Amino acid sequence: MHILITGGAGFIGTNLTEYLLSAKHQVTIVDNLIAGKRERVSPEATFFNIDVNDTTALAECLNGVDAVVHLAALPSVPGSIADPQTYHQVNVDGTLSVLEAARSRNVKRLLFASSSAVYGTQDTLPHKPSMEARLETPYAFHKYTSERMLRLWSNLYGMKTTSLRFFNVYGPHFDPEGPYAAVIGKLLLLEKQKQPLTVTGDGEQTRDFIYVTDVVRAMEAALTNPSLGRGEVLNVGTGTETTVNTIAKSIGGEISYLPARNELYRSVADITETQKLLDWQPTVTIEQGLKELQRLM
Repeated sequence: MHILITGGAGFIGTNLTEYLLSAKHQVTIVDNLIAGKRERVSPEATFFNIDVNDTTALAECLNGVDAVVHLAALPSVPGSIADPQTYHQVNVDGTLSVLEAARSRNVKRLLFASSSAVYGTQDTLPHKPSMEARLETPYAFHKYTSERMLRLWSNLYGMKTTSLRFFNVYGPHFDPEGPYAAVIGKLLLLEKQKQPLTVTGDGEQTRDFIYVTDVVRAMEAALTNPSLGRGEVLNVGTGTETTVNTIAKSIGGEISYLPARNELYRSVADITETQKLLDWQPTVTIEQGLKELQRLM
C-alpha cells in the first residue's frame, strides 16, 4: 500500500513509518515540523513540509495514495484548555481538511488517531467504545468531533474510515517532557538526573500504558483489514491498569510524594473488540517497555 501519514515526523508517526517501511509499504509524510523533527524522517519516505489545514497543497500529495493515517494534532490537554481556539483549528479544522483532501483524490481509507480522553470520568471500568463520551476538556471534544466526522464521511461519501482511541502511548522517539506518557517521561528524566522520583497524591492513580510498537501494529492491522471502514471506534491499550507507584518502583530510586492534583484517577481500556476485529494482541509489558526506554535514554 501507499500510505500517507500526517504528523509523520512526530513520536508515533516516526515509529509507524519505520514499521510500515519494514513491512514494504510505500510511505509519504506530511508534517509542518512545529512538533515533529525533520531528522526523524526516514530517507526511504517521501516528505512534504505542509500544514494539514492547507487542503489544496495536501491534496496534491495524495495522488496515488491508498490510505491516510491522520496523526497530526496538538496533543496537550492543558494546552487545549489554555488556547481552545488554536487547538480547535488544528485538531478539528485540520481533520476536516484531511478528509476533504482525501475525498478530492478518491483515497479509499482513512485512519484517525483519537484518544482515551474522550471517555472522561466514567462510573465503571474498563472504558468501552460503547460508553457515552464525557467531554471534559476541549481536547476531548476535538477528538470526539473528529471521530464523528469520520463516521459521517463514511456514511455520506463511502470513504472507509476508522478511529483508534489511543491510551497512554510511550516508547522510542517520544519526548520525555512532552504530552505523551508524561508521567513516564518525567520519572525517567528524574532518574537519569539522579533526583528523587516525584509522584503526586498517593501514587495509586492508574493509566493504561501501551508501548508504541504495539500501537503501530494495531494501526497496520486496521489499515489492511478489508472488513473495517464504517467509522468504527476501537480502543488501543493493553487492558491492564498500572499505578504510578508501579512505574516509579520499576524505574528505581527514591520516591518523593507531592500533594494530589485535579486529574482522572483511573483509566483502562477494554480491548475485546479490538482484539477480535484486528486479530491483534499487545505484547510488550510495562516492565519490558520501561527497561528498553531506560536503555535508550
